[in-house]
Amino acid sequence: MNVKHAMILAAGLGTRMKPLTLKIPKPLIKIRSKSLLERSINLLENYGVEQITINVHHLAAQVEKFVSNFKTKVKIIVSNEKDLLLDTGGGVKEGTRIFGKNPFFVLNPDTLWSNDYLSEMKSLEKIYFESKKPCLLLVNKRLSFDPSFKGDFNLKNNIVSKNTENNFIFTGLQLLDRNYLDPIDKKVFSMNEVWNNLINNNKLLGLESSQKFYHLNTEEMYNKISNLDFID
Repeated sequence: MNVKHAMILAAGLGTRMKPLTLKIPKPLIKIRSKSLLERSINLLENYGVEQITINVHHLAAQVEKFVSNFKTKVKIIVSNEKDLLLDTGGGVKEGTRIFGKNPFFVLNPDTLWSNDYLSEMKSLEKIYFESKKPCLLLVNKRLSFDPSFKGDFNLKNNIVSKNTENNFIFTGLQLLDRNYLDPIDKKVFSMNEVWNNLINNNKLLGLESSQKFYHLNTEEMYNKISNLDFID
């Protein structure tokens, strides 16, 4: 059984990537010929996802125009946060209402996604359906192209934890369902609130990625990644 629904988080302000993001939203920044958003959609479509929600806020009209012009077999729906940025958790809660009880991937386009991640998505899906618990794709910080990352979580026997010293970075890909969002009676909240509740009950699972991790979080990192020979 393949997960058929997904959400891409495209509403962020991209503050750390100024001045690049003053005139273009971060998801539309290009690495070579493809934008980060296009790479994210391509990965989900190649996996077999049939419906995607994309939330918008900063320079929303540009993202909406891109979506309307982008040729894909996937049905894409825009979740409007123009008037109020809902943060990651609130954005996912609002944007996935149309998915009902179906599980869904959530993808952060800040990561340079490629088809190399397809097999790991399948493994993440297997863990989710066997456990019926949310799953994160994590990577050991030794595999990060950017050595400044301190780590977000720890991972042992597929159980995610958080300590003073953390050796794993969240790649920006997760799989869950609305059972873990609906109980939160807030409009604006972070996914960290969801994750922390799950971690406290040993209910957040993870999978270790074997891919080199490329994440665009600063203009300097954008320039470094753009100059890599292997891209495309």
